[in-house]
Amino acid sequence: MPLDQEFDLEELQRSTQEEPEEMTFMDHIEELRWHLVRSIIVVLAMTVLAFVFKNILFDQIIFGPKRLDFWTYRALCDLGYRIYGDDSLCIKEFSFRITNISMSGQFTSHLFISFLAGIVLAFPYIIWEIWRFVKPALHATEKNKTRGVVFYGSLLFAAGVLFGYYFLSPISVNFMGSYKVSDEVENYISLDSYLNFVASLTFGSGLLFELPLAIFFLAKIGLITSDYMKRYRSYAFVIILIISAIVTPPDVASQILMTLPIYGLYEIGIWIARRVEKRQAL
Repeated sequence: MPLDQEFDLEELQRSTQEEPEEMTFMDHIEELRWHLVRSIIVVLAMTVLAFVFKNILFDQIIFGPKRLDFWTYRALCDLGYRIYGDDSLCIKEFSFRITNISMSGQFTSHLFISFLAGIVLAFPYIIWEIWRFVKPALHATEKNKTRGVVFYGSLLFAAGVLFGYYFLSPISVNFMGSYKVSDEVENYISLDSYLNFVASLTFGSGLLFELPLAIFFLAKIGLITSDYMKRYRSYAFVIILIISAIVTPPDVASQILMTLPIYGLYEIGIWIARRVEKRQAL
């Protein structure tokens, strides 16, 4: 082979093996902007989809916890018959009505709930976009170890949303909607109050269920350790109790229902942090 061709071949191989040029701060900002733009587009598309299917969104989903044939109430009633042999756990009526007292109340509520439903539906894609933004900064081994982050993040969020919808919401709606200081007072719940109530329980529960994923990344970058989490376990329980009190309505049953699974996720987080430490020690 001629020397000039051999030299060109070596130059070509060297150029292909060179590392890509490091991105500047403004390049990262531009990259983040496009990830946000794509996420917003998907959220808006899901929002339009939810807005169009108004009957399913409101009649079947949002107002589901207000119907006597809701799955949770039927399961609770069946449990009462199996344990006590009677209908003591059956929900027989709702002593409140939902009203709208604002001219644009129903339309704005429609927009708000559609947008929230759009975020819920697009949440796996949002996590995927976040992962795509963070991925280039990881080493090859770190990419392999965190490959399932989109799946597990979506799974945890879905589990939290379902838990908030099928457990927290119906119990809280039944308790708060039926509670009376006197028979002289009738419960007429405004539309926005009911929607905010159910939405905060459902969406907030979904976000809180992301706790193990947050612990995983915090352990990866060394901000927390399993020993640290064990040492401050009692403080963590108090913090979870306070957060549960803020997210849930002011009744003990809902607060306990929120606190127990979140604390269980905290214990799972300790196990996750320990596994991260063992892998990093290898």
